[in-house]
Amino acid sequence: MKWCHIAVAGHALLGVADASGSIELLRLVRSENSHTLQPFSHFALEKQCLALSLDWSTGKAGRASDQPLKIVGSDSSGQLHLLQAHQAGPGMQAVGTWQAHHLEAWVAAFDYWQTEVVYSGGDDGLLKGWDTRTPGTSVFTSRRHSTGVCSIQSSPHRENILATGSYDEHVLLWDTRSMKEPLADMPVQGGVWRLKWHPFHSHLLLAACMHGGFTIFSCQKAIEENQEVCPVTLSYTLPSSLVYGVDWSWLYFRRLPQTHPSFCLGSSPGSDPGAKTADPVSTLKVAAQSPAPCFERLADADGEGGTKHQSGGKLQSPLQPFAEEKSGGRLHASGVEICDCDQYLEAATSDASLLATCSFYDHVLHLWKWENS
Repeated sequence: MKWCHIAVAGHALLGVADASGSIELLRLVRSENSHTLQPFSHFALEKQCLALSLDWSTGKAGRASDQPLKIVGSDSSGQLHLLQAHQAGPGMQAVGTWQAHHLEAWVAAFDYWQTEVVYSGGDDGLLKGWDTRTPGTSVFTSRRHSTGVCSIQSSPHRENILATGSYDEHVLLWDTRSMKEPLADMPVQGGVWRLKWHPFHSHLLLAACMHGGFTIFSCQKAIEENQEVCPVTLSYTLPSSLVYGVDWSWLYFRRLPQTHPSFCLGSSPGSDPGAKTADPVSTLKVAAQSPAPCFERLADADGEGGTKHQSGGKLQSPLQPFAEEKSGGRLHASGVEICDCDQYLEAATSDASLLATCSFYDHVLHLWKWENS
């Protein structure tokens, strides 16, 4: 599942690649006291296949308004599907379909800086680049990963920077102008199922490493100084689980002076960053509870819980009470200001980030607060 980075027909859109072989678009609709997801559009890829991934063409800030809104998806038969979504209303149109891999095409992703270019990774161990103006013609094929390629993300901050992950337990960082050898090779202790660049800090890369937990890399030296090193800023394993999903929160936390009044958490998906309201206090509704106690502290490396981490920062697990739940589902944060990301992308220097992980076997969604020291 991935949110579209822009509003469509006045709503936030969630794209879902599902096991019926379809791309489903759901729109977030606000009612009097809550938000609901309602069906918006549906497109069947192929019969007797699973839809395995999707990506939106809108991942980079500053996207030109005249660019068409596109979706790329991949399926279990190894095909890629390029769709164009209608921005004025429901409906998706097929632009092109082609055979990309001999086995499952685990992932397809846009180059956010050149959206006519998409990348794909398959269970055949191949990483490929494609020019969608001539569907079916590969720009390059890389065999640098030794097993299935299952995660790809173009950097939304730095042109020509691409991150890929594989079952071979390696994260590779690439300069797309030269795909013969990666900028950096980062081994991890697990298959890399998801990769996510931090929304504000352009050098931080988050990886879901299955039985290896999750890892945060600092890629600044590799990107800016061409050094083949991306030190681990944080590595955290969860016992008896496979971490399949990770993502950063797009809420921006800024420390306030002690004399500054407290605020409520205030941002909702698809909200207008320029909108002004008479009420200075906005709320974030608690939509669901984790099956695990949300404020229960996990044991540290020396404790009995078996949770292990190494860090250049401080991980508070799973979510420390920087906020307290009050009546009516409001979360009041003391000493921090929650800002809309679009207004602070250039100025964000927060020392605190929220990230989420979801894991197999234990069926748990964790929300983590990470303080980068």
